[in-house]
Amino acid sequence: MASVTSELIAMNATRFQHTPYYCEENVYLLCKTLCENGVADATSSDLFVVFISNEKKQVPLWHQKASSRADGVVLWDYHVICVQRKKESDSEPLVWDLDSTLPFPSPLASYVTETIQPSFQLFADYQRFFRIVHAPLFFKHFASDRRHMKEPDGSWTAQPPPYEPIVAQDGILHNLSEYISMSGADTLSSLDAETVRAAISQKLGVVVSHTQLQDLFTKLP
Repeated sequence: MASVTSELIAMNATRFQHTPYYCEENVYLLCKTLCENGVADATSSDLFVVFISNEKKQVPLWHQKASSRADGVVLWDYHVICVQRKKESDSEPLVWDLDSTLPFPSPLASYVTETIQPSFQLFADYQRFFRIVHAPLFFKHFASDRRHMKEPDGSWTAQPPPYEPIVAQDGILHNLSEYISMSGADTLSSLDAETVRAAISQKLGVVVSHTQLQDLFTKLP
């Protein structure tokens, strides 16, 4: 346990594969690496992939490396992070965000305060929703052939990663749109243990609002 703790303290985001504007693939590989190097459970049972978006595909997040502003705010169409929650531990969940200027990883509470800034009053079009997907299910079902990063003429809007696209275990080539599609109507009406347990076992996980996000991680089985 001590060696893993030491590694967490010394962790540097530059150790991980990162291609700008391909956050879903970056997080896929991040989770794989955390499992391989012993920071996360080998089965990825303590990892959750979190997609952040809304109906308008306009979500403001602070402390982002891509920002040119002093406060680090960026208006993303969607963003993806990893949250690690140890089952047999009293420690707070950790957020792994390769695009953040905050400590890597950051405690969930401080990440929400600094990056989500729930106290900041936003118009309804900019409300953030969060799709939490258990990493084992993400590894099994997620696929992206990167079509969303191509212009009508076939050129790239941003240079793609150097490795082959991610294909789902059942052969599906692209389903990213299913993961980033979310609205207030999709959020859980209740965070009771049974509802959360059933929802998190689904392929596309569960959608919550920013006010439910931290509470959800206390209710996970």
